[in-house]
Amino acid sequence: MDLQRPLAPHPYEILPTVPSFPLSSPDLTEGAAMDSRYAADGENTSPTLVWDDLPEGTQGLLVTCFDPDAPTPSGYWHWTVTDLDSSVSTLEQGAGESDLSLPGAAFHLRTDGGAFAYEGAAPPPGDREHRYVFAVHALDVPTLELSSEDSPTKASFMALFHTIGRGVLTVTYQN
Repeated sequence: MDLQRPLAPHPYEILPTVPSFPLSSPDLTEGAAMDSRYAADGENTSPTLVWDDLPEGTQGLLVTCFDPDAPTPSGYWHWTVTDLDSSVSTLEQGAGESDLSLPGAAFHLRTDGGAFAYEGAAPPPGDREHRYVFAVHALDVPTLELSSEDSPTKASFMALFHTIGRGVLTVTYQN
């Protein structure tokens, strides 16, 4: 099957601009290929994420991982953590295993593959390199008032109206 298609835009370059803050990882390097430990065909482990310098007024956080290059009309959500307290500045490697691995009242929304956890990179075999966009959204509310049955798309829509800053880290993976 031929999967040739135009390159999708970076998801946060087409949304209203908000201030940025540093998002980094000892496990990932901006613009570089991610290690297979963080891919579905590897260990399927969520990477460590570290952020700081949140904007004044931050009350809550939303963490996401999105693949805009998935061969679908709407990309693919690999990870969504909501209700993360604004005092948190790190998600340790493996925090995406389950809600029990998350701090405080934070919880996972279902990935596009159906998991209530981190779902590692999994581009179709032979497809081009995919981008995986990890983002931490600083919110002006403590919670988006979502339930675990809500979708990552709904979380992103709700966050749009409350995001006062965003840290982004983009890496790639190819099978």
